[in-house]
Amino acid sequence: MTTPTQPQISPAFDRYLLEVADAVNTTLDLNTLLQRIAEMLKRFLDYEIFAILLLNEKTQELRVRFQVGHPPEVAERIRIKVGQGVTGQAVLRREAVLVNDVSAEQNFINSAPGVHSELAVPLIAKNKVIGVLDVEAAQANAFTDEHKQLLTLFASRIAVGIENARLYTQVARQARQLTLLTEISRELTSILNVDQLLQRIADLVTRIIDYQMFSILLVDPTGTVLQHRFSLRFKESVHLKHEIPIGQGLVGHAAQSGQAVLAPDVSKDPRYIKANPETRSELCIPLIYKDKVIGVLDIEHTRRGYFNEDHVRIMTTMAAQVAIAIENATLYERIARQEQRLEHDFALARELQFRLLPPKLPRLKHAEVAARFSPARQIGGDLYDFLKYSGHGNIGIAVGDVSGKGAPAAIYAALVSGITRSHCAEEPSAAGMLEAINLSLAERPIDGQYVSMIYALWDDSQRHLQVANSGLPRPLHLRDRKFTEIPVTGLPIGLFSSATYDESNLRAKPGDVFLFFSDGITDATSSAGNMFGRGRLEKVVLKNADRSADEIAQAIFDAVSEHATGVEAFDDQTIVVLKVKGTSVKK
Repeated sequence: MTTPTQPQISPAFDRYLLEVADAVNTTLDLNTLLQRIAEMLKRFLDYEIFAILLLNEKTQELRVRFQVGHPPEVAERIRIKVGQGVTGQAVLRREAVLVNDVSAEQNFINSAPGVHSELAVPLIAKNKVIGVLDVEAAQANAFTDEHKQLLTLFASRIAVGIENARLYTQVARQARQLTLLTEISRELTSILNVDQLLQRIADLVTRIIDYQMFSILLVDPTGTVLQHRFSLRFKESVHLKHEIPIGQGLVGHAAQSGQAVLAPDVSKDPRYIKANPETRSELCIPLIYKDKVIGVLDIEHTRRGYFNEDHVRIMTTMAAQVAIAIENATLYERIARQEQRLEHDFALARELQFRLLPPKLPRLKHAEVAARFSPARQIGGDLYDFLKYSGHGNIGIAVGDVSGKGAPAAIYAALVSGITRSHCAEEPSAAGMLEAINLSLAERPIDGQYVSMIYALWDDSQRHLQVANSGLPRPLHLRDRKFTEIPVTGLPIGLFSSATYDESNLRAKPGDVFLFFSDGITDATSSAGNMFGRGRLEKVVLKNADRSADEIAQAIFDAVSEHATGVEAFDDQTIVVLKVKGTSVKK
């Protein structure tokens, strides 16, 4: 067996190989490394055409990574299968291939005009072929066996450096992509307007893929078709109206399968539906939220084979964030619309509630009446009303506090108010009115709903007050600057089908003040946790006792508001003030 002849390495070439090794070991930037390799190779081989082709292990294709002398547009499109051409043979045979007359070589791939000789040397790192170093010349017999041997040595020195630089480039690119995806995710989740979000998605995708056509399609509510929600064509926004049934076309297939669809050449993919005559390659990425496809990102280009598996990987990762952002923005907009409807409904309910209150106060000869009402929320469950009895100056005064808060309490308060007015024609006594309301509510019971209520009858000509109570704080009576509670109590209305109530009758004097109020007044709490209480209420009334009923009512509300500054009201607040005209006569 004959041992292959080893090349005679001159001292100069030996030093040259040391320089090559040093150059290879001092950079991990692949572009810089390949440029240095081309310059150093030129020192001992005066080539005309030079290329380094790297092997794609998955497709088993060689692609030009760096070249000198090839037409750029040709070099960019070159895809050489292992075993094809001189370079493909070098990979297959794992040894240098020298062709001195390409016209006699059936396997020759003519990528540059005028080539007559070619020398291809495999790049082998860790016993694995990673690519080919290829030189070509216009004249025949341009390369010798010595060139072949020297180029083989040269390739053995640079292969590991190229592989390390390529791996570093991949890792660095992946790190940049992960950083970019993190930035994109953070930005997307901060946009809650769907239209603005879709526009921003299109902008951010360009940082990953320099596409020419881009669309976002979302699954319609029926779950049967994809609707175009946003589209760009050569950086111009366009409005596409046509829908794509799930399962049809490339995008429909991506939505149906929940898998990315990569079409390097759409003309060769039977699933493709021709919509854009310029499209040559297409990438469709499903948007999946909680295991459900909600849409598809559709990316197109005019160049065949433009998209690759790296694009699929990073876009699939990004699509997961996009799906979450779209779903969040859609949910936010839906909630915002619901809140707008609720705001409108609450505004209408608030207006109706205030319209249910007396439009004007009773005008009496011997007394003044004032009232204030403030719901803890937009609408509340407190009520007050003035009802006219027969006889000049005879009125009924109702102050109520429904259990609960908000809309349910407001509706129940409206019901109670209507029942109260319906019984007014019967002109019942104070206790009789509470009993009548209780019986009416017992006929239409509502679980958990009841009302605490004060009902008073004022006879203006006799200055006489009759009062009954069903659970509100006891009314206060101010006479000669002294307060007394009117001793009337009773069960709230609506809890029991039968209930009776006591009455208290008082003969009023000029200057007397009567206060009917809900517990939202005395229970108002300060930031320190202190209740307003009856003591503060009495001080405010005493301080303003010589003023009108309306001024007293306003002073009470101002004091309560000041006391509870910075604290959200917990309960509705209602007060009615009845002040007897004239100056009190102290004994």
